[in-house]
Amino acid sequence: MRGPDATSVPEDLFERVRALALGAGFDMVGVAPAGPTPESEFLREWIARGYAGEMHYLERRVEERVDPRRLLEGARSIVVVGLVYDPGPRAETAPGAARVARYAGGEDYHDVMWERLRDLEAGLEALAPGSVRTRSFCDTGPVQERVLAAAAGLGWIGKNTCLIHPRLGSYLFLGVVLTDLELAAGAREPDHCGSCRACIDACPTRAFPEAYVLDATRCISYTTIEARGPIDAGLRAGHGDRVFGCDVCQEVCPWNLRRRREIPADTQGLRARLRPRPEWTQPSLRWILDLGDEAWRAATRGTALRRSKHRGLLRNALVAAGNTGSAELIPALRRHAESGDPMIAEHARWALEQLERRTDRLRK
Repeated sequence: MRGPDATSVPEDLFERVRALALGAGFDMVGVAPAGPTPESEFLREWIARGYAGEMHYLERRVEERVDPRRLLEGARSIVVVGLVYDPGPRAETAPGAARVARYAGGEDYHDVMWERLRDLEAGLEALAPGSVRTRSFCDTGPVQERVLAAAAGLGWIGKNTCLIHPRLGSYLFLGVVLTDLELAAGAREPDHCGSCRACIDACPTRAFPEAYVLDATRCISYTTIEARGPIDAGLRAGHGDRVFGCDVCQEVCPWNLRRRREIPADTQGLRARLRPRPEWTQPSLRWILDLGDEAWRAATRGTALRRSKHRGLLRNALVAAGNTGSAELIPALRRHAESGDPMIAEHARWALEQLERRTDRLRK
């Protein structure tokens, strides 16, 4: 960040910014106006409805999330970038295995995105004719990236509340750079969801009270990653074999099915870095249940899986074991049922009950 004031800029500056962003490895780039939008304003109502659950950090800085100008004095424009990740075809889960959201098993996307955002910030300062101020974010600051991406014309916010690009779908990582440069904002992309309800109808835990609104407290991505307490007993069956995140509402989206033919060339090897490591492609439930703290740290080093903490991943694996496990997991479940951690012990007892009932049915 340098200089207190922006100066007049060349008319073709956006084209230079666009070339700079694409050269840094991003797959798309647009500009949103700095300031609140109807979509960003909705955050206050969404929190008031209780849909944020334990994510109290959203409320603490809600005004900055509504109006990004509060994050950078003199902000005039927001450069929004996106990076496609390639989830690959979803294979049937092997017996005794768990499912991990396809963005999470490789190198932490925050690190990959931050490298590129720093390059973009430095490039903006070099491209501008005078001093320029910048500040960038990627999923860890008080910014609604998908709302800004929609305002920049990079897609529309679908009924599943994900940003959907008409050619690239919704398997996207988003980042933003606030700047005091005056850049022309992009034209908004129309909503193309139409009458489709695929995402709403497919959600395993019925997390959409209405189209375009997510109740995070019912979303598997929230309950397996953000929530620190017990998983509601009424939601556990819907988790199936998922232990970190959920891709269902994106997997069934027709725009992602079309996108399989339009993955940009991986010229910088970024998607290769994001690809799940072998141990997280279809991790064994037994392996996860046996992981100690040190082994968990080693297995999750450098990945977004750290977000759930070891305790959260174990809790999630216990639920998955109750839903899909076999009798071979019973010794591990009994061991965890004796845990000194009341939450872990309760989830283990629940899983044992599910397994034992299923075993009894098979015997009859």
